[in-house]
Parts: sequence; C-alpha cells; structure tokens
Amino acid sequence: MSSDDTRDGVRDQALGIAAGWSPPDAPAAWALTAELFRAIAQEDALLDLAAAIPADRLPPLLLSAAVRHLVARDRPAPLAGYFPTPGSGQPPLDAGFRPALVAFATERADDLAALCREHRYQMNEVGRSADVLAVLADIAPDRPLALVDLGTGAGLGLHLDRYRYRFATGSGEVVVGDPDSGVELACDVRGDAPLPDAVPRITARAGVDVEPLDLDQAPVRDWLTACIPPETGAVDRFAAASAIARANPARLVRGDLVDTVAAVCAEMPDDALLVLVDTYVHVFLPDDERARFLALLPRLGRDLEWISVDPLVPLGPESRDSVQGLPVPERAIEACRAGVTGVVGRLSVRDGAVSGRVLGLAHPGAAWLEWLT
Repeated sequence: MSSDDTRDGVRDQALGIAAGWSPPDAPAAWALTAELFRAIAQEDALLDLAAAIPADRLPPLLLSAAVRHLVARDRPAPLAGYFPTPGSGQPPLDAGFRPALVAFATERADDLAALCREHRYQMNEVGRSADVLAVLADIAPDRPLALVDLGTGAGLGLHLDRYRYRFATGSGEVVVGDPDSGVELACDVRGDAPLPDAVPRITARAGVDVEPLDLDQAPVRDWLTACIPPETGAVDRFAAASAIARANPARLVRGDLVDTVAAVCAEMPDDALLVLVDTYVHVFLPDDERARFLALLPRLGRDLEWISVDPLVPLGPESRDSVQGLPVPERAIEACRAGVTGVVGRLSVRDGAVSGRVLGLAHPGAAWLEWLT
C-alpha cells in the first residue's frame, strides 16, 4: 500500500470515528471528541503521526490516546484546559483548540510516536452496559446468569449489576439498578426497546482478554483513562466504575477468544444461563477468528446467549456484515457507513441450534440506543 493510500485510509477512519461519536444529534459534550478526530484527519502534523502506526493498532484511536496521556500528565497550556477531568464538567470548545493541538503535536511528535509504539488502544466504555442490559431484559429475566465478558480489558463490564441505569424514553424514564451505586448510566432510547424491570442476578462472572489489565497499577489506570474519549460523562463513568471494579475484584483470564473462552465457559455453573458479552471486540478480529468463534458456540454443549455491540465489518464505507453472521437491516448498514456505530445483536444457542437477529443501533459511548425490532 502506498503512503498516500495509508494516509487516505487513516483519514477515512478518523472522520468515521468523529461522525460516530458526534453525529448531528449528539449531545454537545461530544463536540471535543469529534474535533480531536477531525484534526487527526485534516492536520498534517497529526495525520503523519497516525499514518506511521501499523493499521492493526487502530491509528487514529491510538494517537488520540497518546495525546490525551501526555496532556493529562504534563498539563500544557492552553491545550489542557479543553479536556475534562473527573467531576470537571465539559470545558468550552472554541477556535483556539485546533491551533493549540497542532502546536503540541508538532512540538511533542517524538514523545507521541514513542507512546504509540509502546501501547495499544484499549477502550473500556462502561456505558455500553446499558446496551447489554436492554438485551438482557428480553432474555430469561428470572434466571440467574453466568457472565463471560469477552475482551474484558479491566473488567468494567463484569459489574453491570453494580450500576444504576436511567433510560429516557418518549413516555418517561425507566430507572433500575443499585440506587447507591457511584455509577449512573444514562441512555436515550429510541424505539420500543424491552427495558428491564430489574437488573438480573449474576451468580458467576469472568472476563477473558489477551492482555487483562490491573486497575491497581497507576500506569495502567493512567493509560486506560487516556483511551476514554474526552467527554465529561465518559470520563466520570470510567473513574467511578474503576473504583467499583477495584473494590470488587473479578476473575480476569488471559487468553484468546476461542480456546480460552471454551475452558472458562466449561467452569460456569450448570444452573445459570451462560451469557457471553462482546462490546467492540469482534469487529477487530480477523475473519477467520470470527468464524472459529461462531463455530465454537454450538459445540460448548449448553444453552447460551451471545450479546454483541459491534460495528459492522469491515469498518468504514464498505461495512455490510454482522460480526455474528446475522442478517443485517438496511438501516444498520446506512448507520455504520455514515460513522462508527454499534450494532446490537443477539445470538442464541438452544439444544445445539443457533438463531439470532440484529436488534438495534447504539452510540459508541452509549448516549443513545435505537431499537429496530
């Protein structure tokens, strides 16, 4: 691939991310995130850095995290003043942001490149638990669950029963979950989603990741914080959810999403419904790995549900396929080609038979959920 092709690919990715995080109807707090990725796409000082990153390391996202990491650590003026910190609210965005960002990237190019060589982008968006909960509302609501979080990272998704949820609908609000939780996940619901009356009971939980992350290590927390988009709600959610995860250590298993998952599932209690959860994981797997995972499920020898919140593949303007191999509504294709958008899918295995359907669309940061069925 030529240098121009590489730059064009990275530019398209960055613009797609900007459009997905901050479409025209997104809350104003997402404007900074969109402007950060538009700058990566449009400013040579940033695009050159991103284009030098191997494609499988998600160049625009990894560079955005490197920028945030250095800004949080070194607090350069005036750039640092544009980025929210826990409890700060969203600072105003004005025309001074992009010149400050370009000047910073130019001055600190070597440091940014080094961070991108040393790290991978790892997004732990706990808000996506709201998307998962909406699906769980329609799955054996009275049956205990054995939860396996795929690509769990720091394990924040394993604690979905320890959060409070506020779903805003056209007819009012639905509030469920722990009333004393330090994490409240707010989501605007479009369409007739089967919102829950309560959070299901989780009797066993484990996360699987090729590189599980220990939140007790300050450098790990700092890097994961840098991977969170610079939106005040996302920043606050991550800080509060990290505190819950540290106070309630869950089992995190190092391994791949086929052989290791099979072993973890075999250890789950037989009386619980096995629920596999994947948020923005399978979209980054090679085609053959996704096929191997799908073929594995009926061979596990038990009933299960796989809930996926992943964009269609391949990422970008040619996106067309569900990572679960499900029929895709035209509305989902249109949304994913317009910008990075989560597609909510449910795949069920009962007595070895596989069935499923695409249920909805979701904002990458869980600001909204659009139900399609």
